[in-house]
Amino acid sequence: MYSHGSESLIKQAREIQESELQKFYSRLVKLLQGKEFGHETIDSLQRLHLILSATKYTRTLPAELQKRLLSLLSSPVEQLQVLSSAVLRETLPLPGQELNYNQENISQLNSYAAALLLSQAGSRSELSSLCSQLLRSLESRQSEAPTHSFTHTLPILNSVLTHSPECLSEDHLTLLSKKLVDWLRYASITQGGGASSGGFFTGPRSRQPAPIAELDGTVSGDFFTVLCVGQGFTDDQWMNVYSFSMLRHWLLTYHSVSSGNIAADTDDRSEVDGSVVSMVSATSSSSRLLPPKERLREKAFQYCLRLIEQSDRKAHKRTDTELQKACLVEAVCILDCVCVEDASLVYRTFPCVKALFGRLSSDLTFARVLLPIAQFYLNHGEMAAVDCDGVWRLVFGRFPAELFSDPFLAHELLRFLRLNLDSLRLRVPQYIRSFPNLLKFLAWDSPAVVDDFVDLLPSLVTAETAVELLHTLLDLPCLSATLVLQLRLTCTPISEPCGRGLLSLDAFRSTSFRGLFLYLLRAEAGSGDTIDRLSTLHEMLAEAADWPRVIQCAQTVPVMLHIFFNAVVAVADQKLLAHLVLVMLERSSLLFSLPAYIKEIHRVFSCHLLRLCKLHPSLVVDQSHELLEFAGSTANVYSKEEIYTHVVWVLGEYLSVSCDSRCSVRLITSCFEALEAVLFEITSSAPPPGAASPAPRVVTTLMSALAKLASRSHDLIPRVSLFLSKLRTVTRGGSVAWCSDEEDLVAIVTRGEELWSLLKTPGVAQSVLTPPPHVTTPQWHRDTNVSTPLQLRTLTSLTHSQ
Repeated sequence: MYSHGSESLIKQAREIQESELQKFYSRLVKLLQGKEFGHETIDSLQRLHLILSATKYTRTLPAELQKRLLSLLSSPVEQLQVLSSAVLRETLPLPGQELNYNQENISQLNSYAAALLLSQAGSRSELSSLCSQLLRSLESRQSEAPTHSFTHTLPILNSVLTHSPECLSEDHLTLLSKKLVDWLRYASITQGGGASSGGFFTGPRSRQPAPIAELDGTVSGDFFTVLCVGQGFTDDQWMNVYSFSMLRHWLLTYHSVSSGNIAADTDDRSEVDGSVVSMVSATSSSSRLLPPKERLREKAFQYCLRLIEQSDRKAHKRTDTELQKACLVEAVCILDCVCVEDASLVYRTFPCVKALFGRLSSDLTFARVLLPIAQFYLNHGEMAAVDCDGVWRLVFGRFPAELFSDPFLAHELLRFLRLNLDSLRLRVPQYIRSFPNLLKFLAWDSPAVVDDFVDLLPSLVTAETAVELLHTLLDLPCLSATLVLQLRLTCTPISEPCGRGLLSLDAFRSTSFRGLFLYLLRAEAGSGDTIDRLSTLHEMLAEAADWPRVIQCAQTVPVMLHIFFNAVVAVADQKLLAHLVLVMLERSSLLFSLPAYIKEIHRVFSCHLLRLCKLHPSLVVDQSHELLEFAGSTANVYSKEEIYTHVVWVLGEYLSVSCDSRCSVRLITSCFEALEAVLFEITSSAPPPGAASPAPRVVTTLMSALAKLASRSHDLIPRVSLFLSKLRTVTRGGSVAWCSDEEDLVAIVTRGEELWSLLKTPGVAQSVLTPPPHVTTPQWHRDTNVSTPLQLRTLTSLTHSQ
């Protein structure tokens, strides 16, 4: 986690002796007594911070050092402010040495001193007292306070609002709401002094201040906002910027506070004193009669409409264009907040938001602005009775299809979906249909968005989408490779080290295979569960198996499959589950050619095949033909060991009259014969060239399944017994071609002897191999505290002695 050098420094800081520490304190006090602080002082403060933070114990500094550090909080050097605040936050204040600001010196408080003050607050009452002092300082005229005092106050209050909002009383809310109204709506409309000016007095008569300008260079004809520009800004203009930055946080935190409990202040002189009335949109007298919270809501509404109007101006600088986008995002979010609080504003807001959407929807560079607009439509579109289809076509159509490689948009869009899952499922049918498009984010950058899809995927699983969604998840590595090819096609093709172009890129360009890739890149579900030529697609994309993005995607698929199957059992009927079992069997041999990926998918299939059959045992009879066809293929023993073993197990376990009355003797016999043929073939010959020997688990599972089936149809017992006796005889001669490991062979023979012993007494065999439900729950045959295991061991020993 740390480098060797860092670990060494931390160890030294933890092991410093008390005597050495006291000497260090004394030396630091001497350094801080000087008039100027050099590099030695900075280094000593940094070392002190390391010593204090490297241990879990909180230390107390000497009184003189504590006093000197407190004085550094008001140093003109910001680095000293940062270090002194960080050191003091690691210590316990001495009695009488606590950082304390009263109404006279509260204006000297800076952000670093505030961080210390907040960390030392011992109770809610202390925080509330601090808030009262800060808010009272805001009531003073700006000419009576230092220039920096107001600009530090709002960030401090915002910190309190974030960590302990209950510390603000209704009086605090009323006062701050009034001040926010002043700063947002009545800031000066003339430019402040430039940074290069000679202070407040540049001569016997100051130059007439110029008016503020818009981003396109024209003179502003309305009130000041964050999108106004000038050579310099006045204090109240800076407070306008600070107020806008915390406005949404303020509205979100206190939207539930009843404005009826806050008395209206009809004699509000703060709105007039020191303010300049707007030249275009002057405040109506009726808005002044509103309670402070409602008045702030109205002014926030006007401010955001003004920002939207300003965003339509052509900015001269690229940075200003980005600022316009950021302000649009915040403005639409604030409009959404005020409309949630006051539904009557929806009808006044929608024309503006609708016009903004119409202006921006064709330009995807405004995608991050369009998401808050989509949120607005989702929250208020039904109330305003507007058509939202165009919004959802953009959000679920063009955004994922064209901007899947934009990490910022991916984060914002997926966050939007997570926050609105319930509303989207109920009111936006395009959401569920668009899962092929949304999964492009997962296919492109799996590690960054996997947490989002853990939450989103269950909402996309329905009875109508389940089958296609399962195929799509299994094809995610192919989709990942296709997205890479799609982006490469727009630039110069990337060549392999040997100089030739990518074969997969040639296939992507080819009209013969275009349909395969277009299916993977489809925007909506409903065009078919999967495609016929999957094996051809896998061959064309074979060289993508070592692409990092494809490998990352393949590692994510098993996680998504677990989530899919956990969700599908809650929405699917037995017919759909039977179809999913069939899909698992088919797709077990149609997977992207990545060995680790195939192995993991087989493991997931095996796990959930068992789970589905346990929940609905009749699935085995429903899909008996397909299961027997799969289990009867000897090739599956070598290529699909995991899933083959579990298919054989469910056939032996659930192909029973007790599980499904449709299970006939004929069905049991046909299953027995299919498994018997496979078992005989793999134990009578060597494995195919290039294939490993069959796993012992496969052999023992086949033997157990045959024994279970024979215990339900006693006519089959002689055939099983004959095979098991032959197996015992054959293995006495030593090693066999189909099992190279001696220990594995012993385990197989032992299992065969156990089954042979059981089948000698068919009644006992049936009760042990196919126990009734009251025996299996709890599983007494595995409980060492009851006699059943002892009886089984005794029976085995008796039959072996014969």
